[in-house]
Amino acid sequence: MYAGWKVVVGLFVVMALSSGLGFYNHAVLIQALAQTGNFSVTSASSAVSLFFIVSGLTGLVVAPILERVDARWIICTGAMISALGLALLSSVSTLLELYVVYFLFGVGFCASGLLPATTLIARWFVVYRARALSIASTGLSVGGMLITPLSAEWVASMDIGPATQLMAVVYALGIIPLTIWLVRSRPEDVNEAPDGLSQAQSTDSPTAVDGTPFAVAVRDPFYRFLNVAYVFIMLGQVGGIAHQVGIISERLSQDHVVGMLSILPIASVVGRLAGGFMLEHLPILSFTLTMIVLQALSLFLVAVSESPLTLGLSLALFGLPVGNLLMLQPLIIADRFGLLDYSRLFSWANLLSVIGVAGGPGVLGAIYGAVGNFAVPYFFASAMGVVAAVLFLGCLRSAKFSVTPPE
Repeated sequence: MYAGWKVVVGLFVVMALSSGLGFYNHAVLIQALAQTGNFSVTSASSAVSLFFIVSGLTGLVVAPILERVDARWIICTGAMISALGLALLSSVSTLLELYVVYFLFGVGFCASGLLPATTLIARWFVVYRARALSIASTGLSVGGMLITPLSAEWVASMDIGPATQLMAVVYALGIIPLTIWLVRSRPEDVNEAPDGLSQAQSTDSPTAVDGTPFAVAVRDPFYRFLNVAYVFIMLGQVGGIAHQVGIISERLSQDHVVGMLSILPIASVVGRLAGGFMLEHLPILSFTLTMIVLQALSLFLVAVSESPLTLGLSLALFGLPVGNLLMLQPLIIADRFGLLDYSRLFSWANLLSVIGVAGGPGVLGAIYGAVGNFAVPYFFASAMGVVAAVLFLGCLRSAKFSVTPPE
C-alpha cells in the first residue's frame, strides 16, 4: 500500500477532530457561553472572530516552519495548544480571559488543521491530488457530523466546564498518537515518489516541486481575484455555520437541535467526496463558481425556512458547497501555481480568507443583536455569496491573461 494513503488516513482523523471540536464546534460553544450569563451571543461571537484571525496570522509563521521541520511535530504541538485552550475554557468568566483562551485555541487550530494537511497532501499526490484531498478533508465534515453533536450532548449533560475539559482530552489523545504513527512529511522520507509511482514514472509526471515563484504569483490578478472572492465566501459560510444552533433553536423545539446539527456535515461529506471524483473530469474553476452560487441560494433558503422539513433540506443544500469550497481554494492554488512556493501562497491566501472567516460569526452575531432574529443575518450571508460570485467571474476572466500555470 502506498504510504501516501496512510498519510491521508491520519490527516482524515486530524481534520475530523480539529473541525469537530474547533471549526464546527463554535456553534455549540457560542450558545453555551451565552447561557452562563457571563457573555452575550455578540461577545462570544467576537471571541470566535479572534480565534480565526489568530489562526490566519499563525499560518504565516507555520508555513516556513513546515519546510524545515517534520510536520508531525507541528501537528502534535498544535494539538497540545488547542487542548490547553479548550481545558482553560472551563474557567473563564471575563471577556479578556475568553480572548486569551481563544487566542491559544486559534494558534493550536492552525498548527493542527488545514495548512499542514493540505501541504502534506500536495507533496504526496500530484495526479490524484483532488481525490486524496477530498478523502482527507472529508474528515472536516465527519467531525461536524459525529463529534460536534457529541460535544453538544456533553455540554447539555455536564455543563460547559467539564464538557470542555473532556473535549481537550479527546483533541490531544485523538490526534497526537495517530499523527506520530501514520503521518510523514514527504514521500522521499520513506523512499517513495508522489502518487506511488516509480522513479521513472514520477519523472514523466507533473512534478511536485515545479511552480510559479511567490513574487510572481502574488502579482497575478488571478491570485488576487481568487483570494478576495474567498473573503466573502468564507464570511457567509462560517457565519452560517457558527449560528446554526441559533436559527434552529429560533425556528424549532430543542428536541430538533442535535439531529439538525448533523444534517449540514452529512451533506458536506457527500458533496466533498463527490466533488473530489468529479474534479477529475470537470474544469475546477467552473465547478467552483457553481458551488459559490449554490451557497448563496442555500443560505437564502435557510433564512426563509420555518418547518423542520424545509430547514433540514436547506441545511443539506448548504452542506454541498461547505463540503467543497474549503478544499477548492488550496487545489486551485496548487494546480495554478505548483508547489514551489505553495505553503507561502496558501498561508497568505488563508490569512486573507480569515477576514471573512473571522468576520462571519461576529458580523452575523451583531446583526442578530440589532434585529433580534436570525433571518436577517442569513439574508446577509446569502448576499455575501452573490458578491463572491461576481468577484470569481473576474478570476475566470483574468485566467486568460495572467501567469501561465506550470506544465
